[in-house]
Amino acid sequence: MKIVWIIVRVLFAIFLIYAGIQHFVKLAFYIPFVPSFLPFTAAIIYASGIIEILLGIMMIMPKYAKHGAFGILLLMLIFLPIHVWDVFSVTPAIGSHQVALIRLPIQFLFIFLAWHIKKLSQ
Repeated sequence: MKIVWIIVRVLFAIFLIYAGIQHFVKLAFYIPFVPSFLPFTAAIIYASGIIEILLGIMMIMPKYAKHGAFGILLLMLIFLPIHVWDVFSVTPAIGSHQVALIRLPIQFLFIFLAWHIKKLSQ
């Protein structure tokens, strides 16, 4: 069973690295996700992309996997209100209410994965 979680950890890390890179490649896609009351929208998007990339890299390295997973756990908890807000928004940032409703449970899945990987890592 441990090998399964190692594979999940590495795949999750690769996904996070990819998602972090997308913050730079598709800045316009992420702009609606940043609440309008926050200043420096692009800086927030770039910073979260850098954090996702760094934490993803940490999760690939067994020595730092626990810390990377904990960072991802915190990041996913910080992003959670944005996804809840999107479900109830008149015009969801993700595009539609159906997609927002699908995305919210995925956020909880990511929180669970990060917590479990942290728990299993050395």
